[in-house]
Amino acid sequence: MGNKLFISCDEATTICTKNQYKEASFFEKLKLNIHILHCKVCGLYAKQNSKLTEICKVHLDKPKCDKKMSDADKDALKERLKEFNQ
Repeated sequence: MGNKLFISCDEATTICTKNQYKEASFFEKLKLNIHILHCKVCGLYAKQNSKLTEICKVHLDKPKCDKKMSDADKDALKERLKEFNQ
């Protein structure tokens, strides 16, 4: 069973994405958390992926949104992403 708990970075990113959309099983979440404990790169990916989804959701949920961002919105998004990466 031990080998089944250790996953590659590719599998971790796939599970991370599934987890964001509430599609990951309990066992997948467990494997992802174990992987993130020893892989800081995947931990950072998971954190950035969650933040990006959160930011995009705010912009896409605006009333009367035509799914196109203005230049001002793009600049604001870039600034928020820069702040997050510091």
